[in-house]
Amino acid sequence: MKLKPVFIKNDTTLYHADCLNLMEELEEEHPDGLFDLIFADPPYFLSNGGISCHAGKMVSVNKGKWDESKGIEENHEFNLNWLGLCQNLLKPNGTICVSGTHHVIHSVGYAMQCLGMKILNSITWEKPNPPPNLSCRYFTHSTETILWAAKSVKSKHYFNYQLMKEHNDGKQMKTVWKMGIPSKIEKSFGKHPTQKPIELLERIILASTEENDMVFDPFAGSSTTGVASMRNKRKFIGCEKEQDFVDLSIKRLSNLKQQIGLRHEKGRNRRSQNGHWVNL
Repeated sequence: MKLKPVFIKNDTTLYHADCLNLMEELEEEHPDGLFDLIFADPPYFLSNGGISCHAGKMVSVNKGKWDESKGIEENHEFNLNWLGLCQNLLKPNGTICVSGTHHVIHSVGYAMQCLGMKILNSITWEKPNPPPNLSCRYFTHSTETILWAAKSVKSKHYFNYQLMKEHNDGKQMKTVWKMGIPSKIEKSFGKHPTQKPIELLERIILASTEENDMVFDPFAGSSTTGVASMRNKRKFIGCEKEQDFVDLSIKRLSNLKQQIGLRHEKGRNRRSQNGHWVNL
């Protein structure tokens, strides 16, 4: 049976489904590719019963069954599977960005190479105020890696070099990005345990796509990728398996759609004092 979206407004669509099923369906409908950019924040497989620190308190690292490891071989097979489907859905010159920590990113990079993708950059997202390491037996984890890859070695990928240079005070933008975690206002409709900041997604989208390009997120979570796409006039399709996060996504996307409508209607800027849209 054909999957039906749970949210669709103009150029923004969200599915409540297993992304593997959705991508297989989309591949049948679009054999030559559909997306200019895919951003994926897959399971990191780090829900192992350990502990972390949040707001000064000891908390469990467990995020849900979707984040539990099934062993090295099965985890890697999963990465090969979904990445292969993403590759098929990219347009010939399309690119994919995948975020992760050391728990998963090396498997992702190897899978990309096995599939014949061309890794363009390894970007380091540095968090200024990471939680301390409670065990005092490791360096404090303060970064995540984002691998940016083209569909194939023959791809002629798009890169908005000049805009990135402008955003970096006239200098070439480097691969270390210092950005904070999502602000409170970005979580005003609820929280996702691995939510990414809008600033991060907007930089990725602006760097690697043009207006009206099609963006896809197979692990949409709270749909930060969708929010960033809507704000910057990109088309978006997202997929999320967990009902709670689907509900959160719909709230965020509906609210932003309403704000955009009000902006168009009143013809005035509705940004908050810190430069963000109200209630993201």
